[in-house]
Amino acid sequence: MTTSGVRVRIAPSPTGEPHVGTAYIALFNYLFAKKHGGEFILRIEDTDATRSTREYEEKVLEALKWTGLTWSEGPDVGGPYGPYRQSDRKDMYQPFADELLEKGHAFRCFCTAERLTEMREAQRAAGKPPKYDGLCLHLKAEEVTSRMASGEASVVRMKIPTEGSCDFTDGVYGDVSIPWDSVDMQVLMKADGMPTYHMANVIDDHLMKITHVARGEEWLASVPKHILLYRYFGWEQPTFMHLSLMRNADKSKLSKRKNPTSISYYSALGYLPEALMNFLGLFFIQIGEGEELLTMDELAGKFDPEALSKAGAIFDIQKLDWLNGRWLREKLTQDEFIARTLEWAMENARLTEGLKLSQSRISKLGDLPNLAGFLLSSDVGLTPASFAGLKSKPEEMHEILTTVAADLEKMPDWTLESIEQELRDVAERTGKKLRVVTPPLFVAMSGSSRSLPLFDSMAVLGRSVVRQRLKVAIAVAASMVGTA
Repeated sequence: MTTSGVRVRIAPSPTGEPHVGTAYIALFNYLFAKKHGGEFILRIEDTDATRSTREYEEKVLEALKWTGLTWSEGPDVGGPYGPYRQSDRKDMYQPFADELLEKGHAFRCFCTAERLTEMREAQRAAGKPPKYDGLCLHLKAEEVTSRMASGEASVVRMKIPTEGSCDFTDGVYGDVSIPWDSVDMQVLMKADGMPTYHMANVIDDHLMKITHVARGEEWLASVPKHILLYRYFGWEQPTFMHLSLMRNADKSKLSKRKNPTSISYYSALGYLPEALMNFLGLFFIQIGEGEELLTMDELAGKFDPEALSKAGAIFDIQKLDWLNGRWLREKLTQDEFIARTLEWAMENARLTEGLKLSQSRISKLGDLPNLAGFLLSSDVGLTPASFAGLKSKPEEMHEILTTVAADLEKMPDWTLESIEQELRDVAERTGKKLRVVTPPLFVAMSGSSRSLPLFDSMAVLGRSVVRQRLKVAIAVAASMVGTA
């Protein structure tokens, strides 16, 4: 039990590689719980059935455990308020939707996807923000019953006040006022019977007795919908805290299109989890110069949720490198350093798989660094000269690399078989032979036109490292276009 009654949660969606932003929000919640003698809970929000996968859920758990965070309740450890996976809670939500319908706080909407698309396009063309126009808001009960009885698909939408504003106090932003006429009539229950994020989020937070909701500032505009649901149900709402987004040095939003954002990328490159969490934790504390090197317990001791900044948290990779270097040099004994190095090299069987792939391709062990070193390298040092020996022109190489990068993003599973099939599909779809598609990829992955088998190498490197190497290769190939 908590000593304070404080209960906080991290609730990631398993729809892709776990983002460092997830670790950032998770760390804040973890430190907040420690500060107040409360409980830190993990919940998997997988209501998006088309994008959520168990593979990504496992990656979320793996990544958060790697950071050193621990939770007292979650899908892997259980707890008194489970299940902790929303898809396992599906049957819990419908009675609450029925309650809202019966009380007149929600309504059935029969609008088709085509009609909604046309509506939004017309609103944009008129210079208006797209939101539901209320077509089904005043349907008579008899018509609703008849259309449902005929099997017509429908969703449940929430009703929104037409006048005034939603006024609330945020733990970071202070007093906030959002006009009700800017709030959409949110879908609460989808046609397949699954709740949307907004519906499930509020119900689960209430049932799990969450007292403080700390999340990214992108959710600030959604607070009126959530507050309204708390009011409709007659529940006490939690305290909301919206943290500034992590940003690049140029203040743009941290996204995988610009920079590596996957936790697995930093793990694969040999960053220590303690250093990464130290780096993220500095956004939540006030310290003097020379006090930057902090353990999790030291971060918790200095943590002050009252002193948070609304300015963007700048993800400065140079500062992370500096901190990681200090951790390696100052926090690890020589034996610990050797043990961590071996542990890192063996991560995801990177070293053993690389050795297996190398055995038939070397004449002496001294050949290994040049042949397989790229599997452990942070950067393969791509330049235009790296691609100089290939037959394809820069334009064709650029086309291949960009096509493959986009296609690999859509792959639900990252396996040797799926990678090979995807690259064969790219070759067939673009009308190119596979032996034309693979050479630029060999160079992108290893920095050399001769290396270990491509498909195997990409599988061993992992999705996040492959994504970043393709991004670098695309930039190099683009610099070559028009120069050949």
